[in-house]
Amino acid sequence: MNRFSCPACKRCTRSQAYSFILLAALLTAVATTTLAQAPEAAKREPLRVIDMPTAGINHRGEFNTDLRIYPNGGILAQMGIGLFRRFMFGISYGGSNVVGRGKIEGNKQPGMLVKYRLWEETTAFPAIALGYDNQGFGAWLKTYNRYEYKSPGLFIASSKNFSFGTDRNFGVHGVVNWNGTETDDDSGMDVSVGGDFSLNEELIALAEYNFALNDYRTDKSNRVVTLGQGNGYLNAGVRWAVGKIYLQFEFKDILANRLNVSGPDRAFSISYAEAIQW
Repeated sequence: MNRFSCPACKRCTRSQAYSFILLAALLTAVATTTLAQAPEAAKREPLRVIDMPTAGINHRGEFNTDLRIYPNGGILAQMGIGLFRRFMFGISYGGSNVVGRGKIEGNKQPGMLVKYRLWEETTAFPAIALGYDNQGFGAWLKTYNRYEYKSPGLFIASSKNFSFGTDRNFGVHGVVNWNGTETDDDSGMDVSVGGDFSLNEELIALAEYNFALNDYRTDKSNRVVTLGQGNGYLNAGVRWAVGKIYLQFEFKDILANRLNVSGPDRAFSISYAEAIQW
């Protein structure tokens, strides 16, 4: 079966902290109301593998809410909705040290996602989507004027699904993107590839590799001047689909591509998906 067919703030305020807590509470409350439902999420179009976008979209009336938890007390809240048959829109905001002590370091600005399905998946050809997403992942690094893991920016994504039996799917994804907003010592075009494989009707294995072409540059003395060290970003994880819920466990930057990082990040996310009539 084809799954692809049819502020910036310099100082944290008390109200900002309450906003993070409220977002987390709302998303968790919505998620826990459907944990007893039969598995449905494994059949939905994935919007991302882990970080890289796919050609998957929310169709008209479909929406999702995500809560991502990452190192250094980081939390990112995201929401997306399908406004038309092939078009979706999303917003997001997060920050570091939300869980823990001390000042909350909010992201420089809220994130925005727009995505349009140019081409539906067929037996012979993959689905193609064009979009823009300025939400990166990990902490916002003021020194570098970027996220730890850069946002896609303007992107074109391709996705093809292969079915095996009644509950096995293998999705193959590729992305070419251009980021011109995170202006550190390197910017421009990048390429990512990834895949998702259904182990059964609930468990999905995930893997992706970002070549980080816009995150590696050396100066005249051959000294690396970017956060990325030339290894690219290898991420892997597992997604557990329970009813309309995704619980996702991730290992990011397995190759330790970032400067002064010796091992992978461990991250967790919970997502809820629903469809409404309008």
